[in-house]
Amino acid sequence: MTPRNRLLASALALGLSLAAAPPALAASTTAPPGIRDIASLVQTHTGYPAKVSVYAAGLNNPRGLKFGPDGYLYVAEGGRGGSHMTTAMDCTQVPAVGPYSGSYTGGRISRIDHHGHRVTITNKFPSSQTTAETGALVSGVADVAFIGHTLYAITAGAGCSHGLKGTYNGIARVDTDGSIHWIANLSRYQRNHPVQNPEEEDFEPDGTWYSMVALDGHLYALEPNHGELVKVSLDGKVRRVVDVSATQGHIVPTALAYHGRFFIGNLGTFPIAAGSEKVLRLTRNGQLWPAADRLTTVLGIAFHHGCMYVLENTTGKENLAPTPGTGKVVRIDPSGARRAVVTGLVLPSAMTFGPDGALYVSNAGFGLPPGMGQVLRIDFDSWRHSP
Repeated sequence: MTPRNRLLASALALGLSLAAAPPALAASTTAPPGIRDIASLVQTHTGYPAKVSVYAAGLNNPRGLKFGPDGYLYVAEGGRGGSHMTTAMDCTQVPAVGPYSGSYTGGRISRIDHHGHRVTITNKFPSSQTTAETGALVSGVADVAFIGHTLYAITAGAGCSHGLKGTYNGIARVDTDGSIHWIANLSRYQRNHPVQNPEEEDFEPDGTWYSMVALDGHLYALEPNHGELVKVSLDGKVRRVVDVSATQGHIVPTALAYHGRFFIGNLGTFPIAAGSEKVLRLTRNGQLWPAADRLTTVLGIAFHHGCMYVLENTTGKENLAPTPGTGKVVRIDPSGARRAVVTGLVLPSAMTFGPDGALYVSNAGFGLPPGMGQVLRIDFDSWRHSP
């Protein structure tokens, strides 16, 4: 595999170039922000009535999303990037897709009410992008989680290697007034605690954190470029839970969920090989065992009524690069039986189930101009009849 193909794998954890999009979609991105036609590509395949609707629009590269204790949906957003830069004199740069440029603000968290109205909770997080030649791939806030009534965010777009000297990727507490208070410096942690098998050809010094889960008063975060899962205490202590790279190599682990055990899904490297990716289960003794295979470009995992739901960003044997309109949600029953329940998603980046039992998906999460991102609500009547 060439360095460029390896780099593309980590790039998708940050954003995605429109060069990968079919000409028709690339042309359509000149439409006004909040375009709803993207949702018309989505189809459901459950055998029961279903309703797909745009729950929220006008988002800037939407990533992880969670419902808060107030019942509202909170969405992490990559932001818009920026023009600040660093050089090799300042710090080690990211190979091939660097030098990055960025802004010290613009990474955003939005709150969506039950009517789909969006409110900015904060836009004070860093946001950065790769070079224009590699698609100006944007990263910022990667995911959010709640411990009690307190909101926490994890970033992927900060750090000197992302063009923002004096910053770092980490976890921050977000107060009700939108102020942010950093509790953990994950850039420093990864610098001082290297994984066993880092991939030098696409190495990100500051990491590209993707998923975060709150459990028992701690935060668990997954990083795809280095390949590791860590546990973060609210006093800032960081401890590695598992070095994914040690046993799996450079598989680009992105999706994280907890269902009695931790489950980890991987994006894989490019060119895409359909059916080559998997979901791994973390055992009590720290080993990774296969939980599901024959998957492609996994970016989300969620559980509902005992079934695992897996979000695939791009599907189809003919699609060797991320392809809009081919995203899919696959349901895997406890017996191992599987079916595609949603197809036609446009570069989806994350998903979660709501308290109403509906599935919420960050759609158009990569590669489209700011303001084009959406959250889709998918209501399956079949779930009301699930055992």
